[in-house]
Amino acid sequence: MRLVVVTQQVDPASPVLGATVAKLRALAARVDELVVLADSAVAGALPANTRIRLFRAPTKAGRGARFETALVAELARRPRPSVVLAHMCPIYAVLAAPLARPLGCRVLLWFTHWRASRLLRIAEHVSSTVVSVDRNSFPLSSNKLVAIGHGIDLNAFRCTERRRGEQIRLLALGRTSPAKGLETVIRAVANVPEATLITHGPSLTDEERRHRNELECLVSELNVGDRVTLGEPVSRERVPELMAGVDALVNNMRAGAPDKVVYEAAATCLPVLASNPVFAGFLHDELRFPRGNVAALAARIRGLAELDLAAIGVELRGRVECEHSTDSWADRIVELASA
Repeated sequence: MRLVVVTQQVDPASPVLGATVAKLRALAARVDELVVLADSAVAGALPANTRIRLFRAPTKAGRGARFETALVAELARRPRPSVVLAHMCPIYAVLAAPLARPLGCRVLLWFTHWRASRLLRIAEHVSSTVVSVDRNSFPLSSNKLVAIGHGIDLNAFRCTERRRGEQIRLLALGRTSPAKGLETVIRAVANVPEATLITHGPSLTDEERRHRNELECLVSELNVGDRVTLGEPVSRERVPELMAGVDALVNNMRAGAPDKVVYEAAATCLPVLASNPVFAGFLHDELRFPRGNVAALAARIRGLAELDLAAIGVELRGRVECEHSTDSWADRIVELASA
């Protein structure tokens, strides 16, 4: 079996797209050949049965043209690919569908985000199947949707035993986007004197850079600079180390797609406090809070002292193993490719 995957970047160190590499490796282990069409890639990141074709160009039109040229060449090879999987960018599915589907090659769109768009609606219409974490992680109603879990690398995120101290050590990871709800987290921590918070994440857009400045001002205004640290982006290799040094992850992402970092933390046996309703079936009630509710989050943070965090962490790891591993994710993709 041959599969073609289209993604933006192949780089295990990327703080944004590094997780994609583990999924690609899992797919490569299940097929004869995996072809990855990407804008950029680092050498040696994928197994020997993988070929990478780059379509980087200085303009959108140029990238589109180079992508279509590369895809046409792959569709002409024998055996023909069973599936073209478009990863997160709907435009790839839109461009691939008229080339691949008339030849009997299915087009799958992997998408997990809260934002709907006209382009996404078109991509859903032209794709053979849409795959996402669950039915709540895709922003459109679709009878093409198949839930396959998030695909967490359990080898990279291993269960870690943690020693509890007098302080409640919290971690928040992700871009400094207003959608992440970090203001609420900082205000809640300010209300719990025994709590500390470290955040790490990039600021890639003007909005995110402005919001980072706003968060820095808030930390100063609340006089919690000794307990709240707004850190810089870190490579994916450092994330398990950061998780090993805290008592819980806090995630206040806006409702919609489930944030991958919640499952990664759970894989390391780290309890998670989260507001997104999509985690209602994954996290117990004592680990969930209403988004934007500072008092409720502060109460949950204080409540951590009364919980058996080790036992909760082991239970969460088991749920990730069953429903959200890279192996189970790749198995479902291959099943859909064979259907």
